[in-house]
Amino acid sequence: MTPTESTVKVAILDDYQNAGLQMADWSPLAGRATITVFNDHLDDPDALAARLAPFEVVCVMRERTPLTRSILERLPRLRLIASTGFVNASIDIRAAHERGIAVAHTGYESTPTIEMTWALILASARHIAAESASLRSGGWQRSIGNDLKGKTLGVLGLGNIGGEVARIGQAFGMRVIAWSENLTAEKAAAAGAEHVQKNELFRQSDVLTIHLILSRRSRRLVGAAELALMKPTAWLVNAARGPIVDEGALISALREHRIAGAAVDVFDVEPLPIDHPYRSLDNMLATPHIGYVSQNLYRTFYGDTVKNIVAWLDGSAFQTGA
Repeated sequence: MTPTESTVKVAILDDYQNAGLQMADWSPLAGRATITVFNDHLDDPDALAARLAPFEVVCVMRERTPLTRSILERLPRLRLIASTGFVNASIDIRAAHERGIAVAHTGYESTPTIEMTWALILASARHIAAESASLRSGGWQRSIGNDLKGKTLGVLGLGNIGGEVARIGQAFGMRVIAWSENLTAEKAAAAGAEHVQKNELFRQSDVLTIHLILSRRSRRLVGAAELALMKPTAWLVNAARGPIVDEGALISALREHRIAGAAVDVFDVEPLPIDHPYRSLDNMLATPHIGYVSQNLYRTFYGDTVKNIVAWLDGSAFQTGA
């Protein structure tokens, strides 16, 4: 099928909140496309290939459903992948291009993730989840919160997101230190942070927050050796990508109370398996990868997706990402 033929079939994947059709005006596709929304997530490759087989256009939300070469080879009707965000590492772009499948991307804004990082830090420091659960069950005060003023915030990755997280840390009166492989003292100072070596970042931090992209260099960068350097009173926060942290090493550190706790919004496998230890550890605050799930960003994601599909149908240029 070519984009000039009428009524293409469009699939919206992993729309957990059933929000996609409400977050954008899809009327420009009326009479030109039939849209099917899937609210669940499929991990099984055979089931996924069978589900997507009828569609010419597949809309993916970030990296929730990877479109690998093996999947793309089983989708002969697919002509357009409409991805949210300006880059999506879970799509095999080369395989898509080899098969004549166009790949479109959307705008992106990091503010929701920055805000979510501080939600995790503050909720951890003041035991918000546990105190709320206690109150709902009939209890009252059960813990003593930790102050942030005067404490050390360690930022692993001082890029666009990490830099803003660092600036907010200063507003709370925290000392801010930072490390990443290519970070210089000058770049750190520009963000109001002190450049330290990697081991010192883990040794000195009272709160260590991760803001790296997932790559071959960053995968499992935070492992047993790094966690062993942390203070027993320190918290680890990860709203970046799950595989940057060695899950097994973190689970062991939490079970043995070698660090005070962790707050994470990202995982090796998503959705998180029902029996995963993160769901039951008493010193773990876990949220279901909602760092980018916000009203404004969803409007950008789905609004740009509609524009990209219309442009593809018209044979016009669309956003192709980074």
